[in-house]
Amino acid sequence: MIEITESAVRQLRTLVGAAAEKGLRIGIAKGGCSGLQYEMTLGAARPGDAVIERDGVKFFVDEESAQLLRGSTLDYRDALTGAGFQIVNPNAARTCGCGSSFEPARPL
Repeated sequence: MIEITESAVRQLRTLVGAAAEKGLRIGIAKGGCSGLQYEMTLGAARPGDAVIERDGVKFFVDEESAQLLRGSTLDYRDALTGAGFQIVNPNAARTCGCGSSFEPARPL
């Protein structure tokens, strides 16, 4: 469903430590300058979530968001202009300049 880079795994491991039940929740909500925006929070799995486990850390994606994230790659980048988790989404027709919101290629 979503490819997770080694850099994203390392950063999440640093954030959650030994809390095995916690992981990174990845979702999509209405908003942002392009119509939809990515949301990421630390938390536990919820009923209906897809659970992606890689190298001992977990990533959770709700059912609705999974459709728009299929084939995406989650990365963690640390650069002079900022650091954070970033999503490369092949389902986005266009993205805003900051990369936190997008317009889907297909209507919802």
